[in-house]
Amino acid sequence: MYAFDYQRPASVRAAVAALAKAEDAKLLAGGHTLIPTMKQRLASPSRLIDLGGVADLVGIEVKGRVVVIGAMTPHGRVATSPAVAEAIPALARLAGLIGDPAVRARGTIGGSLANNDPAADYPAAALALGATIITNKRRIPADEFFAGLFSTALEEGEIITRVAFPIPSRAAYEKFPNPASRYALVGVFVARRGTVRVAVTGAGSDGVFRHAAAEEALTARFTPKALDGVTLSPDGLNGDIHASAEYRAHLIGVLTRRAVEAARR
Repeated sequence: MYAFDYQRPASVRAAVAALAKAEDAKLLAGGHTLIPTMKQRLASPSRLIDLGGVADLVGIEVKGRVVVIGAMTPHGRVATSPAVAEAIPALARLAGLIGDPAVRARGTIGGSLANNDPAADYPAAALALGATIITNKRRIPADEFFAGLFSTALEEGEIITRVAFPIPSRAAYEKFPNPASRYALVGVFVARRGTVRVAVTGAGSDGVFRHAAAEEALTARFTPKALDGVTLSPDGLNGDIHASAEYRAHLIGVLTRRAVEAARR
C-alpha cells in the first residue's frame, strides 16, 4: 500500500466537501473492490473518504408500499431483516447469497450499486423491482442508473444515500454462483407488479440488463409454461474461462423458469 489521506466524515455534507477538495478522491463503502484495486496499483487515490461514520446512511424502513434501505446498510442486515423478509423476501434471499458471512458483514448496498460490477447481485434487484436510487442531489430510476460495465449515472460529487424498492406482488431471485467468489455466473430476478420485469446479471457483456422477451411472455401469463419457446441469443453475452456465452444463454432460460416457479409459491 502507499500513503494517502484518510477521512471519516460524520455527515453526507461533510463527505461531499471532502470529495471536492481532492480531484482524485475516492469514497469508501465496504471496500471489497476499491481496496484490492489499490493494493494492485490499479487505483491510487490521494484521499479516501470513509462513509462508515455517516450513521444516517444505515437503516431499513418500510414506507407504505416501498422498502427504503440506507446506502451503507450491509448485506447481512438486509438478509436478516424481518421487515425486508416480510415485504420483499426475494430481496432478503438475494442479500443472503452474496459472498460469505465476512463479505455480508462489510459490503453495502450503496457500494454495490455505485460500483456496478457486471456480476453483482443488487443491480438485478434494483432493475427488476424498478427501484429508485436516491442521492444527495436527486432521485434516479434504476432504468436510467446503470450505464455499462462499472459505470453509472452518478455525477461528480454525487453520493448514494438510500435505495427505494417498490414492493411487488410476486418476486424471486435465482443465481448460479461462481463456487469460489460467489459472484453470479448468471443471476435472474423476476418481479411482478402489474407488469413483469426480468433482470439478468452476470451474463451481459455490458452489465445488468432486462430480458424483454421473457417480460412480455410472463406479463401475459405468469407461469413457467409461458416461457416455452422464449430464447435469448448468446450474442452480446459474456464468455470467459468460467462459462461460454452459449452456456450463459442456457442458464438464463433455466434460472428464469426457476425464479417464476419460486415466485408462484
